Formats: sequence, structure tokens, C-alpha cells
Amino acid sequence: MAATGAAQATPAQPFLLLDGAKMAAYKTAYKRGGKQETQQVKSLLGQADQALEHELYTITTKTKLPPSGDKHDFMSQAPYFWPDPNKPDGKPYIQKDGLVNPEAKAMKDDANLAGVCKDVKTLALAYYFSGDAKYATKASQQLRTFFLDPATRMNPNLNFGQGIPGTTDGRSYGIIQTRHLVEIPEALALLDGSTSVDAKLISGLKTWFGQYMEWLTTSKLGQAEGNNKNNHGTFYDLQVVDFALFVGNKALARRTIESQTLPRVTVQFAPDGSQPLELDRTRPWNYTSMNLQGWVQLAVLARHVGIDLWNYSTPDGRGLRKAVTWLQPYLLREKQLERADVTPTSNETALMLYQRAAQEYSSLNASQILALYPDFQAAPWAI
Repeated sequence: MAATGAAQATPAQPFLLLDGAKMAAYKTAYKRGGKQETQQVKSLLGQADQALEHELYTITTKTKLPPSGDKHDFMSQAPYFWPDPNKPDGKPYIQKDGLVNPEAKAMKDDANLAGVCKDVKTLALAYYFSGDAKYATKASQQLRTFFLDPATRMNPNLNFGQGIPGTTDGRSYGIIQTRHLVEIPEALALLDGSTSVDAKLISGLKTWFGQYMEWLTTSKLGQAEGNNKNNHGTFYDLQVVDFALFVGNKALARRTIESQTLPRVTVQFAPDGSQPLELDRTRPWNYTSMNLQGWVQLAVLARHVGIDLWNYSTPDGRGLRKAVTWLQPYLLREKQLERADVTPTSNETALMLYQRAAQEYSSLNASQILALYPDFQAAPWAI
């Protein structure tokens, strides 16, 4: 997509998770009036129009300061921890796995971070398909406000994520709340050609992501998250690999996959493809689907450094192929999990990753499964 009216050409940003060729083909089909493409893009533009009305996201509007006293530091509370009814002040809080404490939801840094990532990608997609500069303008305003402007930027650390009242100010587990940041490099690729996205914005974002990546890989909390065995470890790897590729550090991306991601296969997957660590949770279907989505994204990223995670297998047959295939009887409604999730869930994530994996594994026969879910329509920008 050629830049128009830009004073200085901005280097094009590559897609990391999205398939540029598939996106271009979908755009062509949309321009030609394809029924499904028109329907999905119309829905997307409606969401983008709503995003145009949103206020600029920031974490600096919170009234309760983190322990550092710096409102620019991200702060959140562990969602599954509640006041102890046997203690006068309720502290230290106790865990109720899968049940979200409203106190945690009242702290908005997590929602604001997720919101800026979602809106920026939605706006970038709207610009990609429509060419309307208003979407790119809003996306760039959101990016500058949240990551770069001195008065409103988030500091590139997660020292105070998922704290537990009475126990700790911050835990490694909070790092999973920044998993949405992988949407930002994709958004910049979609915004290619916009005069709102200049070299200074891209350079500033790469600096911020590079600093956060440094914190992830060197801080005590970051290293602890990397050592977590379940989905937290998966999404830690995903972030490090994605951010490393974004800032041009392919060596770190490759090293992370080789030294951390590949060994996780034996830890997380049973020979039959099940995920014991996730099935042991109070929301087994939610966590099984969520974790597999992280693995599918890692498999896409791994190809950028010449690693075929899609077809990697341990000597006893554990691997991503088996893990995705394990979903089949459940999506076909032939089996049910022994334990239902304690809170309502859906098949959307499982269907999305299953459809993406079917591009790699023809044996998955995604069309048979998707026929059972006529309301599900996966777009090429969903992964």
C-alpha cells in the first residue's frame, strides 16, 4: 500500500501473526463485493466507528497509586483472590480459583491496556479495508497516548500486576495481562501507508516494546513467569518472541523457542494431546482453549526464525498436532469434559484456533466441525 502525501516515507512493518497474502486476497474479494467479505467488513467498520468515539486510553487516571507512587506503573489485583471471612480485615486474601472478585474488575489498568490493544487493531483493520484516514488518525492517537506521551504513557514494566492484598504487591502471574500487546505490531502493519503513522511513532513504539521485553527477560518477576509451567509460561514465551521479532532481535526469538517453548511440549501435553495442567483448573475448557491459542500463535511466529513448531513432536508423540486433534470429539459434540467450567464459556476460541490449525493439518476436517456452528465466522485477522 503506497503512502500518500507523507513528507517522509515510513518503512513498511511486516505482519508477524497475520498472513499478508491472505489479508490482501480477502481485501480484493471485499472490493469485488464478495458476500461474506462484505458482511464481515461491514461489521468490522461498525465496531471501528464505535472505537472512534472512545476516549483515549491511559493508566494514569487511576486514583489509587501503586506502591511505587508512580501512576504510570501498571497495577492490578489477582482476580481469583477474595477477603478471608475469618480475618477482621480480610487479609491475607484467599484463593477461589475461577471466581473473579469484583474488586479486581474495579481496577481499570488491565481493562485499559486490553482496550487500547483491541481498539487500535480494530481501527487499523478498518483503515486497511476502507482507506479512510479517520481510523488511522484515531489509532495513532491511542498509541501515542498510551505508550509515548510523557504525561500519560505506561511505564514498560509489570512490577505490580495481580497483587494479593495482605500478601504481595505484585506477582509474575500478572504478566499474562499484557498478552494483548501482540496486537500492536499487527496494527502497525495494517496501517502501512497512513500519514498518521510516521517513523517517530514506530521508533517510539519499538523502543517501548524493547524496554518491556528487557524487563520480561531480566526482572525477577519476568523470569519467574518464564518458569511457570502452565498457560502463563506459554503466553510469556509468546510475548518475548513476538516483541523480539518486532524490534528485530531474531536471535532472542529463536533462542526463546528452542530453550523454553519446545521443552514445554513435554510438560504441558500428554501423549493423547490433552493438557493436564489446564484440565485441572475450575474452568478446564476455557483454559485448554486459551492455552492452545497461545501455542498456535507461537507456531506462526516460529516460522519467522525457521522453526516448524506445527510439526514438532517428542519421541512419545506429544506435540501441537495431537493437542489440536484432541479437541475434535468435543467440538463434534461426541464427548463432554468430565467437569464443566464453573463460569459460562463458549467454543469461539477453540473454533478459531481449530480453523487456523486446519490450514496446517488437513486431517482436522474443519468444514465438518464448522458446519455444526453456523453462527461462527472466523475472519482472516482472527488468530
